[in-house]
Amino acid sequence: MRRIKPIGHEEQLPVVDHLGELRSRLMVTLAAFLVAFGLTTWQSDLVLAILNAPLPGNLEPITLGPAEPFITTLKSAGYAAVLLVLPVLLYQLYAFVVPAFGPDKRRLVAPLVVAVPILFIGGVAFCYLVVLTPALDFLLSFNASEFNTQLRASDYYDFATMLMIAMGLGFQVPVAILALTRLGVVSVDQLRHNRRYAVLAIAVIAALLPTLDPVTLMLEMLPLLVLYELSIQLARFTPRAVTPPDPAPARSGA
Repeated sequence: MRRIKPIGHEEQLPVVDHLGELRSRLMVTLAAFLVAFGLTTWQSDLVLAILNAPLPGNLEPITLGPAEPFITTLKSAGYAAVLLVLPVLLYQLYAFVVPAFGPDKRRLVAPLVVAVPILFIGGVAFCYLVVLTPALDFLLSFNASEFNTQLRASDYYDFATMLMIAMGLGFQVPVAILALTRLGVVSVDQLRHNRRYAVLAIAVIAALLPTLDPVTLMLEMLPLLVLYELSIQLARFTPRAVTPPDPAPARSGA
């Protein structure tokens, strides 16, 4: 296996070596996922208990086929393993991409990369603790007098995990904004003046998440709006990457 430590910015590698470097990092991530998957499969009862906790009342998910309990358990364990292995994946992506930046920009980007898994975990926790239960209460009780509401296990676990992953990704808004401002792509003034477009974009992002009911939509938009405003304030106090001036042309002798 090729080396997996970060290469230097000054090193010039051919395309084949870059592909080998990427393959090595993907292999490390895959190995971490297999370890995490073994752990979550071993503790599958705990994984399912955590997913079932937000369900209202005594509602229990049902299965409709002989193989569905087995398949659904493995799928839920796989989702949990992805959440556990995300920090490893993010580090490997960072170590592969960061040599493309010069030393000055690398110092600006590194803190943002550290914040990515923290914000992702925060988004997942916010979804699980704040969004998921009201969303289920609203959706499962909607027009309840006209339906005999049952909850299929595979559908519910897909819904819950996808919503948590989507919220975790949505919490990356500060990282994206700070990266753009630090690298000099946009300015704080531009972010302020285009706030209405940001609100529209956040509403579209929230609408693309797995649920469209108004309660969940507001709960999803609120933290994203707060994070956007917080990012603007943080961007005011973060330095931008300084592009070194072009060297002055040499003067020809008289």
